[in-house]
Amino acid sequence: MKRLLLLLSLCFCVGASAQTDSLYKEQYRPRFHFSPSVNWCNDPNGLVYHNGKYHLFYQFNPFGNVWGHMTWAHATSKDLIHWKHLPIAIAEEKDTMIFSGTCVVDKNNTSGFGKNGQIPMVAVYTGHIENKNQSQHIAYSLDNGVSWTKYNKNPVLDLGKKDFRDPKIFWYEPKQYWVMAVMFPVEHFVQFYSSGNLKDWKHLSDFGPVGDTSGVWECPDLTQVPVEGLPGKKKWVLQTSQNASMQYFVGEFDGIRFTNENPINKIVRPDYGPDYYAAIAYNQLPVAHLPTAIGWINNWNYANDIPTAPWKGAFSLPRTMKVKKVNNEWGLIQQPVAAVKTLRTRPLEIKNHGVTGTFTLPRKSRQFEMLLTYEPSASTSGIRLATGNNSYFEIGYDAVKKTVYIDRTKTGQTDFNKNFSSLSRFETPVVLKNKKLKLNIFYDHSIAEVFVNDGEAVLTAQLFSVDTNNGIEIFSNGGRSAVIFLKLWDIKSIW
Repeated sequence: MKRLLLLLSLCFCVGASAQTDSLYKEQYRPRFHFSPSVNWCNDPNGLVYHNGKYHLFYQFNPFGNVWGHMTWAHATSKDLIHWKHLPIAIAEEKDTMIFSGTCVVDKNNTSGFGKNGQIPMVAVYTGHIENKNQSQHIAYSLDNGVSWTKYNKNPVLDLGKKDFRDPKIFWYEPKQYWVMAVMFPVEHFVQFYSSGNLKDWKHLSDFGPVGDTSGVWECPDLTQVPVEGLPGKKKWVLQTSQNASMQYFVGEFDGIRFTNENPINKIVRPDYGPDYYAAIAYNQLPVAHLPTAIGWINNWNYANDIPTAPWKGAFSLPRTMKVKKVNNEWGLIQQPVAAVKTLRTRPLEIKNHGVTGTFTLPRKSRQFEMLLTYEPSASTSGIRLATGNNSYFEIGYDAVKKTVYIDRTKTGQTDFNKNFSSLSRFETPVVLKNKKLKLNIFYDHSIAEVFVNDGEAVLTAQLFSVDTNNGIEIFSNGGRSAVIFLKLWDIKSIW
């Protein structure tokens, strides 16, 4: 009983403490990315749209600022930008932690959980017993996700395995049943199941091993997305997470099996930076809404040690998803949701400016969005943020290697974990468009998200620099580069 009372008290903290004057102003605290008011968070869970609200459930530790006691916390939003903290949704019980999963609105009451015309929300998650068992469980809510009841016949899918987790559930309309994608982490494959009632599951097929098998596979996400430039045409995107990175596959799903249409030996990633993980897409969005995913901004190689308090962990800006085919290969196109534009203020614009060496912008900020189109130099050129005291975070184009890169080697605090300093530079090949590179950069105190060429590639990283390092500069090595267009906005806080 004492543990329960403590948990309920902490539930209130999650919902109410964000309103206090001391929170959301700390050093390193992101102001327009979601983070819990206090304590540890990791994977986003149960992303679903219901009754005009976007629900975000996520892995949360009610008892501390490191991983442990996994529980589903809960927040909602009307625009995917401004969030309201709610009480804890599904709590750890006895020896069973509440690991990752998804949530659906069972509008046809296939589960039978609905009563008196109430439409049930059903969460499907992994029940985790440390070093013993992982199995799939369900819980339901009849008050729009505020309170939850665990199914009294859990688990609904148990193979007796220690590693078997992270169910992604969605309704497959052509066959009129629910589909579950669930991971075999050590064996590096996804299993697909079907169910008519969310309780009884039938095995359909497997996918994998394929692509990146360097780490355990986690958090499968299978989502149908539009093909850019071809109205009405869609493809399926399957995303998986591997310890500290993600990969995706594009192809077809017929309700039974997924078929990858990209080269079998090519690894492609939704994010080429170090700090984007466990991303999943929203279920049951309105028809006109583009598929939208959210990822965890952190990295298991140093996640417990990042120097943030009283919280640890944050989430990416929600990203819309499309695909397009280039050179007979499917690629993922991601863009920040349009609603982020409502946070823009104090625009600064620069056009047709040549740069040799460095050019310091007449604006200092640690909380901004930038659109930058430029012609790179013959060597390396780009932008540095968080500049000051010989410290900066560099976003650049290497004309020799033909890659876009990010580099945090010279960025503030790096010694809190040996893995962090060794994981400092990341890059990906990028083709210039008419000799130009286009960047959309979001910098939020300790988070940088970089969208390249209208979302053909994304790189996300954490950086921990002091508040006084707030300069911004354009650099050009090995000759002249040309800023064709630069526009910078300060971004308002969402809290």
